[in-house]
Amino acid sequence: MLGILTLDTHFPRIPGDIGAPETFAFPVRIVAVKGADVDGVVHRQDRALLARFAAAACDLAAAGCVGITTTCGFLARWQQELASAAGVPVLTSALLQLPLLARCVAAGKRVGVLTYSAPDLDAATLAAAGADAATPVEGVDPDSYFARTIRHGSATLDRGQMAADVIAAAQRLCARHPDLGAIVLECANMPPYRDALAAQSSLPVFDAAQATAWFYSGLPGTARRYGRSDLW
Repeated sequence: MLGILTLDTHFPRIPGDIGAPETFAFPVRIVAVKGADVDGVVHRQDRALLARFAAAACDLAAAGCVGITTTCGFLARWQQELASAAGVPVLTSALLQLPLLARCVAAGKRVGVLTYSAPDLDAATLAAAGADAATPVEGVDPDSYFARTIRHGSATLDRGQMAADVIAAAQRLCARHPDLGAIVLECANMPPYRDALAAQSSLPVFDAAQATAWFYSGLPGTARRYGRSDLW
């Protein structure tokens, strides 16, 4: 079973979102960290919240979770602390893919990031993920439907508008950085719109749902995808 730490948010979690159990083909246990809202975690970088995440991670591990992930890419800032506290492997963020993907793209190409909040995805956050501080970054418009829904909550979700806001940000990213070789979606609420984005772009797109599935597949006690006889 995989443990998932969510922020204290109030909007529908649809399939593809890391906070939706339907996203995964394996069992998950989801816990919201009380008081850890978007403003506190992303915009204020309130380090006092780290203790709440660490305690929740320990509780999930004690409940039998063999690994833990989160629903906010900005928690890469606390990757080392949470991994040390939990006692089981922890994958905080899609941003942790950046160093690997930088080695996968062709020479002269870079990996860019689409994020919920470009101003908050600073050099220190990128460094915590092991990424280059000069990584190209573009965020959704802070006044967009996507940003307002994530930050302030909503009883309903317009999937078409959410996708349109993500695609618009991707178009700005690609226009500003024609040397891109791939895109990473920082926000764990963006994977439901990955296919719509990929249809508009010729670039590979990587998200938190993909990273989480890969992460879980290597954890102790999880089902093997391939038997030995399938490898040759």
